[in-house]
Amino acid sequence: MTKTEALKPVRTLRTDALHERAEGDVAVSTRIRLARNFEDYPFPNRLFDVSLAEEIVRLVTDELCGVEDFTLRRMNTVTEEEAASLRESNLISRDLWKNRAISAVLISSDESISVMINEEDHIREQYFMKGFDLETAYERLSGIDDLIASAIPFAYDKQFGYLTACPTNLGTGLRASVMLFLPAMARSGLMRAVAEEFSREGLTVRGAYGEGSGAEGALYQLSNERTLGRSEEEILRAVEGAVLKVIEAERTERRRLLEEDRIGIADVVLRSFGILTNCVRLTMREFMRYMANVKLGVALGLLSGSLEELDGLIVDMRPSNIDQINGSPLEEGGYDTFRAAYVGDVLRRMGLITEEGRGRLSDAR
Repeated sequence: MTKTEALKPVRTLRTDALHERAEGDVAVSTRIRLARNFEDYPFPNRLFDVSLAEEIVRLVTDELCGVEDFTLRRMNTVTEEEAASLRESNLISRDLWKNRAISAVLISSDESISVMINEEDHIREQYFMKGFDLETAYERLSGIDDLIASAIPFAYDKQFGYLTACPTNLGTGLRASVMLFLPAMARSGLMRAVAEEFSREGLTVRGAYGEGSGAEGALYQLSNERTLGRSEEEILRAVEGAVLKVIEAERTERRRLLEEDRIGIADVVLRSFGILTNCVRLTMREFMRYMANVKLGVALGLLSGSLEELDGLIVDMRPSNIDQINGSPLEEGGYDTFRAAYVGDVLRRMGLITEEGRGRLSDAR
């Protein structure tokens, strides 16, 4: 399949027939992020007065905690292990931890919202939700943004828009991203061409954990690259349209792979399931590779089970989250044995191979 064939145009947004079906087999999660700074305060990289940094933390906390159920975590009171767990759960960034002398984070009770304070910018607001719904995510975070702006004026320029520490965030300060599970397109070698095509539209495709990360487990993050010169609505529509194209292309490629090599796909799925349920040691890299195949089996109906539960397992099996599950840090080498035992137990309890699934697998043979 060529690049042009892979990405067919989508007729309309939100009313297309594609939205009549759940997109959870491809679209894993949606994230909206807003970068903001306040008038009359130095940017964090020039914020040498600790009392001013503390004043920013207090102002934001007072404004949000009065209307939302947030928990404040000051980074200078968080352990390195706790910070790593928060980072693996996508609640904080590495830069927030590096700036821990003056930084903090507000996290909502359901962990869907995090507001990082004194990171690269005065605040980085983020809303995270499962599935694919950019409009709802933006509306939810926009309410938080309006609440803060009503009490503390943002640094804004009529020509450039919201002023940010990094020029790539100038303008709207909006980053809209969707995490996508694309095993078929990755297997067919289509991702490089897709990324190149989207880059010409001001969009970027990266590994699931952002810039510099690899595409572990066939997980990719599609987001806007530019924030200047486009309105919030234009950015959301551009990202949404691109996601819809990718969803359709991935489903088409899955069907093609199954039609052309059903036995081969079934073999890959069952081999991966067998390894995950019987191995004694399991590195994170191995886990991500085999789990991608198991998830593909579920998406194709060769295995039963919940993709959402499997995605949750991926988050749980990162080292710092294993520490949280175990109750204490493990010794070197202990993570691989813990991961193997835990994953095997979870997958066996999920009962991914049902009678119906056995029938489909028999058909493959």
